[in-house]
Amino acid sequence: MSEDNRSTAGSRLARRTSAKGRISRNRSAENLRRPAGTAQKYGGQAQYFGRTAQNYRGPAQNSVRTARYSGGTAHNSGRRGTKQSSLGTSTGRGSRNTKGNRNKGREIPPVSLERNSNIIDGITFGFSIALLLGAAVGCVYSGAGDTLIEDFIRILTMPAPLVTDYFALGSLPATFLNAGLCGLSMALFMFFMPGLSHVNTLAGFFLIISHCFYGLNFLNMWPCFLAPFLYLKLKNLNYNDNLHICMFATCFAPFVSELLFRYIQGDMYRTGTITITLRGCLLTVVFMFILAFVAPAILPGVNAWHKGYNLYNGGLAYGMFGFLLFSFLYRTMGVEYPHVPIRHNQLYNLAGNSYRLFGNTFFLLLFLACLAAGWFLNGRSFKGIEVFFRDTGYHSNFAQKYGMRLCLINIGLYGMFFLVYINIVIHFTRGAGFTAPTFGVILAALTFTSMGQHARNVWPIFIGYPLLSLFSTLFNHLIGGNALWTVSTQAYINSVAFATGLCPIVGRYGSIAGIIAGMLCAALCTATSSLHGGLVLYNGGFTAGITALILLPILEHYIPNPRNDMNHHIDLRDMITLRGPSTDPQNETNPEKSPE
Repeated sequence: MSEDNRSTAGSRLARRTSAKGRISRNRSAENLRRPAGTAQKYGGQAQYFGRTAQNYRGPAQNSVRTARYSGGTAHNSGRRGTKQSSLGTSTGRGSRNTKGNRNKGREIPPVSLERNSNIIDGITFGFSIALLLGAAVGCVYSGAGDTLIEDFIRILTMPAPLVTDYFALGSLPATFLNAGLCGLSMALFMFFMPGLSHVNTLAGFFLIISHCFYGLNFLNMWPCFLAPFLYLKLKNLNYNDNLHICMFATCFAPFVSELLFRYIQGDMYRTGTITITLRGCLLTVVFMFILAFVAPAILPGVNAWHKGYNLYNGGLAYGMFGFLLFSFLYRTMGVEYPHVPIRHNQLYNLAGNSYRLFGNTFFLLLFLACLAAGWFLNGRSFKGIEVFFRDTGYHSNFAQKYGMRLCLINIGLYGMFFLVYINIVIHFTRGAGFTAPTFGVILAALTFTSMGQHARNVWPIFIGYPLLSLFSTLFNHLIGGNALWTVSTQAYINSVAFATGLCPIVGRYGSIAGIIAGMLCAALCTATSSLHGGLVLYNGGFTAGITALILLPILEHYIPNPRNDMNHHIDLRDMITLRGPSTDPQNETNPEKSPE
C-alpha cells in the first residue's frame, strides 16, 4: 500500500473513532439528563428532606443518597473514572472496599413519598393477611371452625351498637375473618387507586380493622364508605387525597345495620331473625345521600375548635352529627332505643369470655414483626428513634419528618406498650378480659402512630385512668357511694385507646396536663355514648374532642406560652370545603392541610 493510501485510511479511521466518541458522549449525556426528568413524576418534584430533584441533575443524579442521621451525602463527582460517595472513594482503576466501607453500605435510605407509600401499602396488606391467618388459627384454637360461615353471616346481619362483642355474637375465627376481609378490601383500594398512599389513609385503615371486632362488618361498611365518593365526584376532588374521608365515614355503620334490620320493625323485631324490608332499604339509601354530603363537609371546620390538640378530629365531628341523627331518628320519632344484641355463645363462655393467650400471642408476634421490619428498613438499626421520641406530636407528620421505616418501629414499640398496659389492668383489677372489643382497641391504639403518637407522649394519659379510679374509690369511702367501675371495665379499656389522641397536649403543655386530660376522658367516656345511642363507633374520639374543648381554654389561660409560640392560623377556605386535586405532593401527607 502506498504512503498516500495509508495516510487516507488513517484519516478515515480517525474520523470514525471521533464520530463514535461524539455519539457515545451524547448518549451518556442523554442518560444523565433522563433521571432528572423522571424525578418530576410526583407533582413536579421529589422531596428529599427539602431538596428538590433540581439539585441533583447531571452526573450526581445516579446516586441521590442522603444519610439524614449520619450527615453524609453520596454523589458522583462527574469526573471520568472517579466516583465519590459516603461509602468511600473509588477510582476507575478499581480500589478495594474495606470492611468499614461495606458496613457503611447499609446507609439509611432517604425519605421520599414513594418509599413511604410502598411501606404503608406493605403495612396494610401485612395486617390484613395476619388477620386472615388469625381466622384460620382461630378455627382450631376455639373449636368454632365448623360454624365459621354461619357465625360470619350472623355478624353481618345483626344490629351492632356499642359495644357489641363479635366473639359472642359470632365467634373468634368469624370475627377475624370479618376484620381480614374489610382490611384487605381497603388495602386493595389504597394500592390500585392512582396516586400515593399516605398516613391519613393508614389511620383510616387501622380504624376500620379495629372496629371490625365490635360494630363494623363487611356489609354495613360499604354504604358508609362509598357515600362520600358522590361528594368527591360532584366537587371534582381527588379520590386518593381524600380516601381517608371515606374510611372515617364508616363510623356510622351501626346506623346502616339498624335501618336495614331493626328500625322499621320496632317491637316486632326478634334477635336472631333476618328480615329486610323495602322501607328499610329506602331509608338506608336516604341515609347514604345525607352522609355523602355532610360527612366530608363537617370535618375541616371542627379542627378549628380544638386547634389540632385532638388527633381524632373525626371523632368530635361525627360524634356531634351522630348526636343529631340519633335524636331525630329515635327521640323525635318516638322509636325504641337500640340495644346491644345478646347471644350466649357456649364456646366463648367456656373460655371465660376472654381469649387472653390467643390475643397476647397474636399481637406479640404482629408487633415484633413490625419492629423487625422497621429495623431492617432503617439500615438494620434503630438510629433516629431517639429524635422521633422527642417530637411533641403537635401537627406532626412522622412519615414526612422521619420516614415510614421509623414509624414502623414506632408501631411495634407502641403496640407492645399498649399490650403491656392492657395485661396489667386486666391482671390487677376485675373487669373485662381479652374480649373482641379489647382486641379491637389494641389495633385502634395504632391509628396515629405515624401522625403524633408515641410512648413518650401518651404515658401521662394512661396514668390518668388509674388515678381517677383511686380518687373515685377514696371519694366513695368518704360519702358512702357505690362506684362499680375499674380501669379494666370495657368502656374504660376502650376509652384509654382513644384518649391518647390528646397526646399533643402532653407534648406542648407537659405531663401534668396529660394526666389531667386522661382523668377527664375517663370521667366522660361512659356518658358520651348515650348521646348518640352507641351508633357512632368513634365514641372515644368524641370523648377526647369534648375533653379538649373543656381543657384547652384553661391551659391557654394559665400557660399562655405554647399558644403564643404556636403562631396559630386558621384558613377559612379549609373550613368551607375539602381541598381539590393537589399539585404539591407534600400536601398529600401534611396533616396541617388535611381535614381529618
